[in-house]
Amino acid sequence: MTDRTASESRKTLETSIDVAVNLDGLGRAEIDTGLPFFEHMLHQVARHGRIDLDIAARGDLDVDPHHTVEDVGITLGQAVAAAAGDKQGIFRYGQAYVPLDEALSRVVVDFSGRPGLEYHVAFSRARVGEFDVDLLREFFQGFANHAQVTLHIDNLRGTNSHHQAETVFKAFGRALRMALERDPRTPDTPSTKGTL
Repeated sequence: MTDRTASESRKTLETSIDVAVNLDGLGRAEIDTGLPFFEHMLHQVARHGRIDLDIAARGDLDVDPHHTVEDVGITLGQAVAAAAGDKQGIFRYGQAYVPLDEALSRVVVDFSGRPGLEYHVAFSRARVGEFDVDLLREFFQGFANHAQVTLHIDNLRGTNSHHQAETVFKAFGRALRMALERDPRTPDTPSTKGTL
């Protein structure tokens, strides 16, 4: 069985990001971004996606968390793509609905090789603590572009922004888990084109 692990780094004048993933992990996470709420969300991806995840990020938080959040998405996308390799034998598609109290979100992913994001999350308020929830779209855009996946994210209901965000990240983890699971009946590439 092929080892599905990868490490990626991104260094710019704005950020320094290091990410390591194990797609066949147990949901262990070591995450340090300087953004506690964002770290809480990334822990959901690891735990519910059963992906071991190490993220160390340093960015210009004195300017704005935007660069850090976006660049973590980019680097995580690159690492997941590298770990998935040629994508032979995976289910390819994944979807999940996740509730948390009054909130409910749906995430659907296709490891298609074609990046695309449909993001429909109307947060009930602009911040959770000090964290600007607008930045979460930037994370998912960076991930979709660099993992080369089609990603549909819908918050179907919710009145608490923390709950809304958490259901999105939990559903994202569950959808990744489903899509990346090995399909014992499909040892080849799950596409009529023969490539993804």
